[in-house]
Amino acid sequence: MNILFVHQNFPGQFRHLAPALARQGHRVLAMTMRQVEPGLWQGVRIVPYGAQRGTTPGIHPWVRDFETKAIRGEACFRAALALQREGFEPDVIVAHPGWGESLFLKEVWPRARLGLYCEFFYQAQGADIDFDPEFPPADPTGDACRLRLKNLNNLLHFEVADAGLSPTQWQASTFPAPFRDRITVIHDGIDTEAVAPRPDVSLTLNGSLGLERGDEIITFVNRQLEPYRGYHVFMRALPEILRRRPNARIMIVGGEGVSYGAAPDPARHGGRSWKCIFADEVRLRMADADWARVHFLGNLPYQQFVSLLQLSALHVYLTYPFVLSWSLLEAMSAGCAIVASDTAPLREAIIHGETGRLAGFFDVPEWARQVCELLDDPAERARLGRRARAFARDHYDLESVCLPRQLAWVSALAG
Repeated sequence: MNILFVHQNFPGQFRHLAPALARQGHRVLAMTMRQVEPGLWQGVRIVPYGAQRGTTPGIHPWVRDFETKAIRGEACFRAALALQREGFEPDVIVAHPGWGESLFLKEVWPRARLGLYCEFFYQAQGADIDFDPEFPPADPTGDACRLRLKNLNNLLHFEVADAGLSPTQWQASTFPAPFRDRITVIHDGIDTEAVAPRPDVSLTLNGSLGLERGDEIITFVNRQLEPYRGYHVFMRALPEILRRRPNARIMIVGGEGVSYGAAPDPARHGGRSWKCIFADEVRLRMADADWARVHFLGNLPYQQFVSLLQLSALHVYLTYPFVLSWSLLEAMSAGCAIVASDTAPLREAIIHGETGRLAGFFDVPEWARQVCELLDDPAERARLGRRARAFARDHYDLESVCLPRQLAWVSALAG
């Protein structure tokens, strides 16, 4: 078959599926807005393109998001026309629609079968928007209107799409009927052979920070350190954790930007990042010796990140009701004992007392209690880690579970 992938930051969630299809002998192309040179990547022809204009200054804020998606959709449409003139006719298009690129591809190739990666459908109540009372929407009723317009991109895709693919049951559940019935739940997949327990692991970070197996290492990992992933709650639990655990070392991985939620208000916070805001808040409650055991590592190279998980005595993960991070499942695959937030996306993977522990997202004393209790119980940590890894292998293993199902999904999509 001729198969086209569309993702603004390809490969993204298709990093395993697209090369696997190329290995099967299909002709696979990928359209991306990444600024890369055209060429081949693992058998996939990369076709970069760019937008020719920006968002209109002063446009109504409720429609700014859709205008951005329309601009990207037009850019992808024009690039698709160029591919069509070359003679390329896809049998199947697999697209992440989140940025609007795939809005108009059926106008170019009406006979192609279109499958969507269904990551999240925005909701004014019951998901991320109204979850954290510390950060209420500035205009709650207006936000509901804005989100309805933000979902226009999803709704317009539903009219032309043939099927959907979602990584978790909860993320699929956010989509409205009747399109929800066309969504198949298959996770992107975790390489559980590459991310596995390793008793002999050691790691040196920043040239001087030496870590070994047996150290009391608590890990916290996010792409960006922001409230959507519970960074503020974790930081507020640290003074009590470090007071009770004099040998614990806190390893915090993540950048200082924003991936999902709003950036801090400069008028209130003086241009500081979320990382600095909450570090400054708790620093006043901690002795110098305790603060010296808190290490901000930034974004690590992947192999160092895996080694850190393999060293972790306890991994902490929180999230609003939003998309589930790969890092949580990688921590499970590495055999970490995990304390996670009792929020909807987590309950599919973390079964309390079986594959980890759950704590109320906002209950700071409970986070400190759960962490310290598990650090006091090596046997229980080992048991939870074994079960977490077994669960990851049974449900999220790339080669034996997820990739075969994804390939079957593409085959079914093609009809």
